[in-house]
Amino acid sequence: MAYKILVLKGDGIGPEVVGEALQVLKTVAREAAIDLEFRDGVIGGHAIDAHGTPLPDEVLKHAQDADAILLGAVGGPKWDNPNANQRPEQALLGLRKALGLFANLRPVRAVKELLGSSPLKPDLVSGVDLVVIRELTGGIYYGQPSEKRRGKEGREAVDTCFYNEHEIARVLRFGFELARERRKKLTSVDKANVMSSSRLWREVALELSNEYKDIAFESQLVDSMAMHLIRRPKDFDVIVTENMFGDILTDEASVLAGSMGLLPSASLGEELNSAGFRVGLFEPIHGSAPDIAGRDEANPLGAILSAAMLLEHSLGLRAEAELITQAVDAVLKEGHRTRDLGGAGTKFIGCKAMGRLVREKLEAAES
Repeated sequence: MAYKILVLKGDGIGPEVVGEALQVLKTVAREAAIDLEFRDGVIGGHAIDAHGTPLPDEVLKHAQDADAILLGAVGGPKWDNPNANQRPEQALLGLRKALGLFANLRPVRAVKELLGSSPLKPDLVSGVDLVVIRELTGGIYYGQPSEKRRGKEGREAVDTCFYNEHEIARVLRFGFELARERRKKLTSVDKANVMSSSRLWREVALELSNEYKDIAFESQLVDSMAMHLIRRPKDFDVIVTENMFGDILTDEASVLAGSMGLLPSASLGEELNSAGFRVGLFEPIHGSAPDIAGRDEANPLGAILSAAMLLEHSLGLRAEAELITQAVDAVLKEGHRTRDLGGAGTKFIGCKAMGRLVREKLEAAES
């Protein structure tokens, strides 16, 4: 049986980094005799230009038929008008909602050879291994009303943060189950001292914690959590939070690893695919970086590690996913760096060269 993978390269550096991740997937598939069927689609800014919409109906249909989706990034200065009716980011919101992708996983793991790339002191970062789980289909990004309007005092705007018990319990339960597979610690993040939605979040979290007595559980306010991620990041294992807080905290957590270019993500739903695992969308977290697009300077490792997460979470191929992670670690251990990783006296390599080195490691491991 062939697993169906929809490839959405997106805008900016998306085509470059996804191109390397795709070649890595093909290498793994060939070496492990796995049948992967790839289909391309266009979303984001390029889809607006070509089709007048960031998420064409045909692409959405293919996404709903796929076992997993590999995505680059969307957006760029060309489409930055906040008042435009069509914006590249609407493609992501549409995919998440249509596919029910409620849990966004962003693992942050410190690599020994890159401790000097982090803006934090090496002794703070060494040993960091955490996962932030961001609720992805509720909260202020989807709540209604959400509008800008004319009021008695001039222009005004309103956004609504809405959550129900089911949405909160679903993502927290996912976090507790993941914590059981890791170091059995879970931190729930809210703003319960101010927001009603967060008071419900904390109430549900406490109730669920009683079902998981084997998990060390704590609640943290989001402002305190922002501080703790910098002061004592090694203390955390699985962190679960709502949509907007997760959006902010995951970018903060990314600096722990030294570069956003290193970090993958997975957005998972409740529906099972033909392989019997969760349908997922997998993408690096770094964005489209239009300033370096087409210059062969992008770091493909976040996209390559996203491909590893695809194999693990949507196809159940943990051994093959681990081979990719080991190949990436081996390349970094040998001192190879893209420009974003820095390093005094380093001879930097490009996106294509980094991808080729990872593939060579994979081929050597299988031979």
